[in-house]
Amino acid sequence: MTFQPVLFGSGYSAWKLLQKTLAGQQKTFDGSAQIARDTDYFAAKIGSVTGIDQLISDRRLLGVALGAFGLTDQINSTAMIRQVLTQGTASATALANRLPDKRWLAFAETFNFAAGGTPNTATQGFATKIVSAYRSQSFTAAVTAEDRSLGTALQMQSAIPNLASSSVSESAKWYSVMGSTSMRQMMETALGLPASIVTIDIDRQLTIFQNRAAQVFGDGSVSQFSDPAKMDKLLRLYLTRSQFSGGAIGGGAAASSPALQLLGSAATSPSASGIAALFS
Repeated sequence: MTFQPVLFGSGYSAWKLLQKTLAGQQKTFDGSAQIARDTDYFAAKIGSVTGIDQLISDRRLLGVALGAFGLTDQINSTAMIRQVLTQGTASATALANRLPDKRWLAFAETFNFAAGGTPNTATQGFATKIVSAYRSQSFTAAVTAEDRSLGTALQMQSAIPNLASSSVSESAKWYSVMGSTSMRQMMETALGLPASIVTIDIDRQLTIFQNRAAQVFGDGSVSQFSDPAKMDKLLRLYLTRSQFSGGAIGGGAAASSPALQLLGSAATSPSASGIAALFS
């Protein structure tokens, strides 16, 4: 893939500039030769796929199918892919339901090979939906290759609000955050939590995330991030902390930088209302 996204600097300022150019860059990316070839091939062929083996045996089809869910790096895990698709999602013991990475659950649900009858591959609009997701995920991967923090922010821009708007309980939403590598890393960084909290009891982790979110945002729920203003604040904290810490939130020289200490005081000190206003 020869396309290289155009990024200006780093941190939150780079994020705002990326947002301004995103539509144009995405359009250029979608028209690049490799992406165009792969998506055209998928759109032409997927409607005739009625069985799991047909999908798995065609590496080009499978690449787009997995890529739409951000699972491109799993293309050689054919045994697991077959098991996920064969078992589906109806049973609580199905592999897709047991895997901590819920992208597999979405993959199995979307293709729907295990439900009996005709899979979703032949339904109207299916190819368009998958192709659109593949383009978006592939562009995000290209950004991530250039700047990991910006790539994570781009991915989480929709993933966290989608989770926030879901009908599951607040505890379940937090467990989903803790179970997702990208969501967890973003939330830990934005909240100023050390990655080492992963070693303690999971229920204690839940309490820590809720309490810290309440300190920083005035609300301990995940649901609050369905509010665009709250989501923007989360992105701002994450990208600013990432920029100053180099990804080393929680200790070391980066954590002691004046800018990072300023962020920390804004998040925790009731007397720091002037500073906190920067992130409201």
